Amino acid sequence: MIDKAVTDKDEANRLKSEIQSQLIESQDSLLKAQMQIILAEAQGESWLQRNWRPLFMIVIVAVIANNYLLAPYLGAIFGVGLQLDLPERLWDLMTIGVGGYVTGRTVEKGISSWHQGKAQPGLYSEADTK
Repeated sequence: MIDKAVTDKDEANRLKSEIQSQLIESQDSLLKAQMQIILAEAQGESWLQRNWRPLFMIVIVAVIANNYLLAPYLGAIFGVGLQLDLPERLWDLMTIGVGGYVTGRTVEKGISSWHQGKAQPGLYSEADTK
């Protein structure tokens, strides 16, 4: 759209670069806020506060393993296999939980590389991500 609206190529490239920079900084701020929430939970005094996310994911994975691994084999061997309903919303949460981690790491590495090129301190210079 910028190429269509701006005829000067240098100005168009400058605008594109500025928009991309603002998008990356916005994602950086969002990831920083999410990181602070997770760190606050992880450093909480309550065992449940520190571990509810991993426990929730384990329960969802257990239901999926039952429905797609255990129950079909028990059904084939013994004629009995209990399948548990996994509401679509829980499936979505699991997908977001796993996909969010993968996407978060990808974005994190991209922003980190971008920050190294721009030499600006930010979220990734404050947190050890290794």
